[in-house]
Amino acid sequence: MFFKRIIPYVLSFVFLGGSIVYVAQPDMKHPTVKQVNAPAVYETEKPADEIRGVWVTYMTLDVENEADKESAFKDKISAIIDDMESANLNTMIVQVRPFCDAIYPSRFYPWSHILTGTQGEDPGYDPLSYIVETAHDHDIMVHAWLNPYRVTTKDTPSQLSDDNPVIKDPELSVEVNESLYLNPSSDKAIELITDGAKEIVEKYDVDGIQFDDYFYPPDCGDFDADDYAAYCDKTDSTLSLEDFRKENVSRMVRSVYQAIHSTEENVLFGISPQGNLSNNSELYADVQKWCAEKGYIDYICPQIYFSLDNPALTFEDGLKDWLDTEKHDRLSLYIGIPAYKAGTDADSGTWLDNDDILKTEIEIIRDDRLDGFMLYSYDSFHNDDNAQEVENVIRYLNTSPTQ
Repeated sequence: MFFKRIIPYVLSFVFLGGSIVYVAQPDMKHPTVKQVNAPAVYETEKPADEIRGVWVTYMTLDVENEADKESAFKDKISAIIDDMESANLNTMIVQVRPFCDAIYPSRFYPWSHILTGTQGEDPGYDPLSYIVETAHDHDIMVHAWLNPYRVTTKDTPSQLSDDNPVIKDPELSVEVNESLYLNPSSDKAIELITDGAKEIVEKYDVDGIQFDDYFYPPDCGDFDADDYAAYCDKTDSTLSLEDFRKENVSRMVRSVYQAIHSTEENVLFGISPQGNLSNNSELYADVQKWCAEKGYIDYICPQIYFSLDNPALTFEDGLKDWLDTEKHDRLSLYIGIPAYKAGTDADSGTWLDNDDILKTEIEIIRDDRLDGFMLYSYDSFHNDDNAQEVENVIRYLNTSPTQ
């Protein structure tokens, strides 16, 4: 069986309150960030086998307009698994919580609208249980993909349910650019995100938990001015606003890492950040810290969504930045590659130069002896623009199945 090959143990250093320490009253609205010197660390073994993954988005899983919604959902999962087996892929990264909601029964989040058309409405079955059990029956691993902060994107979802966390407690959220987000500087929001990840690991035999590349909202302005002012008032040695924001994200990542590994030793925690390394600072995602220091993540999968000749940044130049980034000795490096761009005029038309760019990128990843790759996204398997490139990848993976 493919099941995880990681046997973690906790280092002898254990500090008060887990990986986050607050100087606060229980009902405080604003955090006082206190740095900790050494997050709790679990020495997880890197998976021995190459990861060959594909991302499955919530849009792919949406069945709200289907007559028999449960059957339609299960048919989608069966088709995805069939395609993965045909392509010799072994890992499904499936979006189970896109909008502060869930495609599984949760104590913390409402049911996702993608299952019934109405957020909070029980679909009458457990989609995530079906995904995990069916995938594992076919020796396919499942990483539960979560968007930690996003609540809405403008009009999606069109209506939040009464049991949505931000409806029950409006102080959890902030509005930025007509969208709602959990407030990254809120202690309660960090607790909610942590509890949500832990719940999945407690209830389901998932192989991993993954966060995508959304952290602080882009172009977020000064929405957190009051939070930062409160922090400065309560702290003798203050961080800059930039570092305050970075530390808010990092303490959330530490907290989730700790919760996952203290609950189930066999589950990996990974993040898939922006492929252009420098872009992550705009989202206050301190990816270099997470890679270099233990106690944050088990794997990183940068989305290097560029062609080999992209004039702005080539695939190989983007990859080199990540290869040169300091990494702790247990960190796995997977590479996200853009099946959705194949055969299109993206990257100044350079994807039209030939039809084996994706295959060549996988060969480069293997030549560098990296730990695997993930394709974005499954929908590219059935898109006419992407068809020839995807066909070439499938042929390659079946004739050269491992590095």
